[in-house]
Amino acid sequence: MAVKKNVSAGRDEIVRLNRIAGQLEGIRAMIDDQRDIPDILTQLRAVRAAVKGMEINLLTKLLHSYAEKAFTGKAERNEKIDELIVLLRRYGEN
Repeated sequence: MAVKKNVSAGRDEIVRLNRIAGQLEGIRAMIDDQRDIPDILTQLRAVRAAVKGMEINLLTKLLHSYAEKAFTGKAERNEKIDELIVLLRRYGEN
């Protein structure tokens, strides 16, 4: 299902991607340096968390865009968005 280009990623996402790329390069260096596996696993977990955070931010942007079109009142829209964000965070913890 294609999403219209009315919402797009921006500079914040590029900054996040650059940070994630740096983390991955650090992990590569750790492996090259034969660092302890628990240290590498810790860094991999940090990368997963960073990617998940980016997913949540992108979903939030998309949700705001959809809600602007679906709900007429700003208070109603913000309330529904907040409810959905709570659900996204709760069920996206895996």
